[in-house]
Amino acid sequence: MTTEATIEQATIDWLDDLGYTHKDGAKIVHQPKDVVLKDQLLAFIKKTYPQLPSDMQTLAVAEFTNNVGADLEHRNRSFHLKCTKGIDLNYEDAQGNEKAVHVYPIDYDHSENNSFWAVNQFSITGKNKRRPDIIIYINGLPLVVFELKNWYDENTNLKEAHNQIQHYKKDIPQLFEYNALTIISDGNEAQHGMFSSGMEWFAPWKSINGKDTVQEDDFQMHTLLFGLFPKDRLLNYIKNFIFHEDHNGTLIKKGAKYHQFFGVNFAVTAAKQSVRPFGDGRIGVIWHTQGSGKSISMAIYTGILRSLPELRNPTIVVQVDRSDLDMQLYENFVLAKDLVGDVHHAESTNDLRQLLSVGAGGVIFTTIEKFRLKQTTDNTLGELEHPVLSERENIIVMADEAHRTQYGLLDGFASNLRKALPKASFIGFTGTPVDSKDADTEEVFGNVIHTYDIKQAVEDKATVNIYYEPRLAKLHLWNENIDDEVDTITEGEEDTGNLKWAAIEDAAGSEDRVNKIAKDILQHFTKRIETLDGKAMVVCMSRRNCVKMYDALTALDDCPEVAVVMTGNISKDPIEWNPHFRTKDAQEALKKRFRKEEDPLKIVIVRDMWLTGFDAPAVHTMYVDKIMRGHNLMQAITRTNRVFKDKENGVIVDYIGIGDNLKSATEKYTGSGGKGKPTIDMEQALELFYNQVDYCKTMIPESVDYSDWKQLREAERTLLVHKGVNHVIKYDDNANNFMKAEKKLSGLLSIVKSQPAIQEFAVDVLYVQHVSKAVRNAKSVKSSRSEQQKQIKELISQSIDSEDIVDVFAMAGIEKPDISILDETFLLGAKKEKDGNALKIEIIKNILKDEIKLRLHKNIKKYTSLKEELEKVIDRYHNNALDSYATIAELVERAQELQQDDKRTEELGLTEEELAFYDILAAKRDIIKEKGPMQDIVHGVVKAVKSNLQLDWTKKENAKAAIRLAVKKELRGKVSISKLNEILAEIMEQAEGQFSDWSA
Repeated sequence: MTTEATIEQATIDWLDDLGYTHKDGAKIVHQPKDVVLKDQLLAFIKKTYPQLPSDMQTLAVAEFTNNVGADLEHRNRSFHLKCTKGIDLNYEDAQGNEKAVHVYPIDYDHSENNSFWAVNQFSITGKNKRRPDIIIYINGLPLVVFELKNWYDENTNLKEAHNQIQHYKKDIPQLFEYNALTIISDGNEAQHGMFSSGMEWFAPWKSINGKDTVQEDDFQMHTLLFGLFPKDRLLNYIKNFIFHEDHNGTLIKKGAKYHQFFGVNFAVTAAKQSVRPFGDGRIGVIWHTQGSGKSISMAIYTGILRSLPELRNPTIVVQVDRSDLDMQLYENFVLAKDLVGDVHHAESTNDLRQLLSVGAGGVIFTTIEKFRLKQTTDNTLGELEHPVLSERENIIVMADEAHRTQYGLLDGFASNLRKALPKASFIGFTGTPVDSKDADTEEVFGNVIHTYDIKQAVEDKATVNIYYEPRLAKLHLWNENIDDEVDTITEGEEDTGNLKWAAIEDAAGSEDRVNKIAKDILQHFTKRIETLDGKAMVVCMSRRNCVKMYDALTALDDCPEVAVVMTGNISKDPIEWNPHFRTKDAQEALKKRFRKEEDPLKIVIVRDMWLTGFDAPAVHTMYVDKIMRGHNLMQAITRTNRVFKDKENGVIVDYIGIGDNLKSATEKYTGSGGKGKPTIDMEQALELFYNQVDYCKTMIPESVDYSDWKQLREAERTLLVHKGVNHVIKYDDNANNFMKAEKKLSGLLSIVKSQPAIQEFAVDVLYVQHVSKAVRNAKSVKSSRSEQQKQIKELISQSIDSEDIVDVFAMAGIEKPDISILDETFLLGAKKEKDGNALKIEIIKNILKDEIKLRLHKNIKKYTSLKEELEKVIDRYHNNALDSYATIAELVERAQELQQDDKRTEELGLTEEELAFYDILAAKRDIIKEKGPMQDIVHGVVKAVKSNLQLDWTKKENAKAAIRLAVKKELRGKVSISKLNEILAEIMEQAEGQFSDWSA
């Protein structure tokens, strides 16, 4: 049996392999309250600074161990700054001459000059006497604390290790004045973080060298130790990758994750090789997905570059393409002042020129457009070419979202920048892939230095998953012929007078449509915050529509506080918009309010503002009613992917049909070398939910009948739960598997809860959650119950209510077969345009195609036939064999067939997945001998199929044989022997199409 002691010993053994000296803390003589081994620190000072008089050496030790601050966090910062930046000491030598020396407690450049001790069983007395598992001492300073738990003890876990650290902070705070890094482990998982951070900010270290593919089956403590604790690497991390942000007196301590550490270090190496005169000035590109801490990486990188002696105090120019990004990134750098030093912000073109014309050093923020030519005035002639501002070689331009603005090298701002700084070097940081069609990225910046993609970020919990929920997504408001025009318009101002844009805006902003969407948003958001408190953003396609949406939302009962975030033009805009105009300071105040979890401002409505460069981790839902694509779309949706407390996912609710653009952006993303999709389709989430329900039910004995759960008294429910618990809890593995399965089910529930299709599983979910809660309470120690109750809050729902989801067909105007109700204004205002009917046909065709695609696997024969019929209708239309009205009539008829299926499923008392099997059996009614409802046979057949499914079963002959046998048994005696194989073949074909993607 693995115990804490054996895990502790394994950790010590690995540290020993890395050259650390193991010391038994019980044998180290020290005062009970002392945490610094001052004799070790003094020995280092004497060896490293022998010129210092002995009293000054003693004073140096006192300086490093006397930390100033009103609270623990401020004292920790005080020590960290002294530890990493050193202190100045002045003294007189033997001849009476004044001397000055800069003293460090650690030799960061030569790790062999330091002592590295791994100390265990070291007792410390404070408010209480405590003994941390392992402390890493460097030159007598306790810089790293390990807290280890036993994975095999069901009463302990990783969170308990984190919780114990929180108790240590109260009981022995003096230890954490010096703490740089904290490690928690339960034997299987091992994570690093800051002592003051919540559990959600602790993370595994997933790579040993930063280059190899992350191994998912590694032993995490081994990877963490050999990836972070080689002596040179640990010193580098402590000196350069940890900092404190000061938020109006509240300190937040942050440390890099493994992708930031390796990415930045690779970029530092690239800079040493590429910065002039050593190279050609093309350092490269860092591509770290949105939300994974890119701004922190940029700040850390800046701090390291400024400290490199070979760069001779470089000037770092941080260049962005928009003012909102500029301010956001600038604020992040100001917060990271401990790393980067003072930061200058170029307020104007003249200000920028002045800043760049002075001597070396410093960090300068600017937008690309400030590299503009001066225009002719009454007093001066304009510039034909940008003047050279500096020919220094130690200027490094760091471009945020590099690919947007850096390719116009022949003309424009990018060209001006390079003329202004002809010997500068360039590095690009981006959260979205570089567009290979727009420019040769390597030609501009150099090679991609490091990539951290969406898939890895989600797996590492550096970001949360984003789910995609198409509410009205099947309604496409444009066709291929006007796609490029719409794209151009959406990138610019909406008030361009472009008729097509005006038509789309009018359609999207029609009163009825806005009211429907507002009602749906409020219902959806209310449901969402029942299980996960947080905030939401609504994206509209124009400022006019933002105001309309605000009016519609705030007119609804129980609407939380909402704000519109937009700019205003008081000479042109309607007076009714005035309440939404804010000064710059008021805008900043609103931003701070929205970022605060507890602030009552819950929803903001935006057009462009806050969609890039804005982090509000509490945002978990985005409602999209604006056509977006490419980088803009990717950056917008990732507003929801920030890590925050118990937040497990972000959700994008699509009202306008960005699904195709999202797929295109995803294809471009994966085609550029990244992995992972930005969102998961709601249909996929539903399938995962259904499968998880089935899996959970297999773990409950068949003798437990909870079908009447909602009608039962509490006493009867308690007995039912007791039965389930007694069965599940017999064996630890079963109990743990059941709890994990329920946790996954409840996580999926929070995503699909608004879908009506899950109603039939409500009782299953309720029972599984109740049993799981009882099992957890039975197996948990008392100290963690409150935490578990918090996690389970609201998940044990009294019911899973359905809600009125806006109907896609009704939105397209085909709720009834009467063509006249198709809203001409809504369909791009095409009433008098020749292509009006063509647009209608395109819309209805796309809706039908999407519907058929969704349903195809549920009834292969039927929907394959319907798909072929649809294609024939469209072909006849294109070949002028049908006029547009006849085509619409036929398409509406096909739509009615789909609607009929929905009614038929309900009338027959079948689930969607059973209907196809019903059609197979009903078509063979003459060979079925069984009397009674056909539905009974269908239920049995589908159960026989599903109970024998396994992963990748369609590729395994044995698995298919098992299903065939189960179905044969079910049909034996009900179908004539001679016809059994014939009907079996059709059932198997349908099963393979419908359940091919089955997973437990």
